[in-house]
Amino acid sequence: MSRPLPYSPDLERPDPNEPELFERIAAVMRAGGELARDGEGPGGRLSHVQTLAAFKGELVVHDLPPELAQGAFARPRTYPVVARLSHLPGEDLDNRGVSSPRGLSIKLFGVDGRPLADHQGGTQDFVLETAPVFNARCPRTFLAAISTVEASAPFPQFVKHGVSAAARAANRVLETVGAPSANLDVIGHPAIHPLSESYYSQAPMRWGDYVAKLGAFPAPAQSDLRFRADEPDALAHAASDRIARHGAEWTLAAQLRTDADAMPIENARTLWPEELSSYRPVATLRFPPQNALAPSRVRDVEALSFSPAHSLEAHRPLGGIMRARLALYTQLGCERRRQAGLPTTEPASPDVIAD
Repeated sequence: MSRPLPYSPDLERPDPNEPELFERIAAVMRAGGELARDGEGPGGRLSHVQTLAAFKGELVVHDLPPELAQGAFARPRTYPVVARLSHLPGEDLDNRGVSSPRGLSIKLFGVDGRPLADHQGGTQDFVLETAPVFNARCPRTFLAAISTVEASAPFPQFVKHGVSAAARAANRVLETVGAPSANLDVIGHPAIHPLSESYYSQAPMRWGDYVAKLGAFPAPAQSDLRFRADEPDALAHAASDRIARHGAEWTLAAQLRTDADAMPIENARTLWPEELSSYRPVATLRFPPQNALAPSRVRDVEALSFSPAHSLEAHRPLGGIMRARLALYTQLGCERRRQAGLPTTEPASPDVIAD
């Protein structure tokens, strides 16, 4: 296996117009959120509105070789974790007809190390989604993509059901020839059980002395679960029912950057070839059986902010899409919590989340 390439601040090549692009993206997301809420008032999330599970567990870091033993993973230890499973859209959609990507956001507590400049420290968030790559290469193309998606908010549910079904069918055809579409996946994600999904950082991050992408892969016991999309909240009920009986587990794995040309920093749409660098296990993410849809639990987890900006410098998000996330999650997340009367500071421990 090739040696991992070293991290350097010079790896990033920001677009000089990024601040303006970020403001335009934020404006489109706010407008789409207002349409989706249809006058219900401010204070809601602008994406990943539907909570599928809110749960507490632990991240057990493995005994790792030097190139993987970096940042929060520098030594074997166990972190308390709070996590949220979610559905991508910025509105509550009927799961019987619309299938979109899912997200797994995890917050580690008791993390040591130098935080990013605007992060108070003590926590490390990893925000993961089901697509291994982002559906736009850079902030400029993301602005065009998000404008199209947010414009669909006023359409009736039955229209979205039909579009989603057509997109799923088209993506199945593309998958048979090894060319699934990230754009079609946004509205036509396969009907997979949320606990059987793999989740990805999509874009790169610093990995201490190196650079990596991160993935979370389901344990064998939950890798091929089935569910029926026969009710509006089928995804949440499928996830919470399984967690209540068996808990949940994923293996966290890092894909180290080993080839500058094949593994670009500034193009988040590029799939890094696993034949050049495979995902290598670094930790086990484990959740015991629990009620992951208890109203008090969901309320407390909804009050949190999961953001790439909640990070050690050793895991700094990299590339244009990650810089956009740093700006947007911070700005829009603070707005959401202020409008809802929620604290904007990071919790010191998972004890703030109801058991």
